[in-house]
Amino acid sequence: MNDLNAYPFEIRPLSAAEGGGFLISYPDFSECISDGATIEEAVANGHDALRSTIAALEAKGFAVPAPNSGGVASGKFVARVPKTTHAQLATRAKAEGVSLNTLVLTFIAEGLGRREHHA
Repeated sequence: MNDLNAYPFEIRPLSAAEGGGFLISYPDFSECISDGATIEEAVANGHDALRSTIAALEAKGFAVPAPNSGGVASGKFVARVPKTTHAQLATRAKAEGVSLNTLVLTFIAEGLGRREHHA
């Protein structure tokens, strides 16, 4: 079985008109999408959808795309921020009971969603 975590994904917030929550999609699989009320739920549901998509391709004898075959970024990057910003983010993440990574990913997804709706 393929390593589902090796496949890059994109998450964006869904507007209230779209039902709220977050949408996850996989650039390597044009029709593989899912959603969830939270980012964590969207990722878990996305893995289920990806697992099913790969199983369907294999059952029909079709090739399963390799991770990053769509020429997309790896999904990882390092951002240097001032120590005060890092401290504020860490404090906020702790207060909300989430990891720093989840908090920053949520802020990025929300920001991208706002830009898409205002563009």
